[in-house]
Amino acid sequence: MSAPRQAAPAANLARTVVFAAFIAVLGIFPGFYLGGAAVPIVLQNAGPLLAGSILGARRGGAATLLFLALVAIGLPLLSGGRGGLAPFIGPSGGFVIGWVVAAVVVGLIVQRGLPKPGLFVLLAANVAGVAVDYLIGIPYWGLVIGDLRAAAVQSLVFLPGDALKLVAVSLVAVAVHRALPATLPGSARRATAEG
Repeated sequence: MSAPRQAAPAANLARTVVFAAFIAVLGIFPGFYLGGAAVPIVLQNAGPLLAGSILGARRGGAATLLFLALVAIGLPLLSGGRGGLAPFIGPSGGFVIGWVVAAVVVGLIVQRGLPKPGLFVLLAANVAGVAVDYLIGIPYWGLVIGDLRAAAVQSLVFLPGDALKLVAVSLVAVAVHRALPATLPGSARRATAEG
């Protein structure tokens, strides 16, 4: 009886580490600067959304936090091979810090859709995650450059790409939850209770 209890924390830790590694792998795709913006367009911000969508709030947030801790100690894991503390204090710092909050917000909303969150719940969760990241990232960017309005206007270039990413993340997460219905914390218990 004690073996499953010991296996669950190990499995949770493994999932957290795997998702931190997945976010790092997305950094292989370089960011690009559009319209003179000081913040690059990257694929990597889809990682925290997917972590929250699949792992839930606590584990998704932990995976993102682990990734950012590795960046902070100097590993060049952000798009463009950036690492250390500089990315956190530059114009994109608020967006990067916001990834943790985004993963948690997405996870909290998705967990409300247990035992098997559908596409609508996942889309709503990921829209909220992107919105939270903007709410942290844009004011931070504005503070760094001394012009909140310019930061808000320049951030409009992110909207089409982020819309595509959140739809793709939601579709992937739906497929994962169908294939592995016990991925989210508490999903197995709720499915048993409702069955």
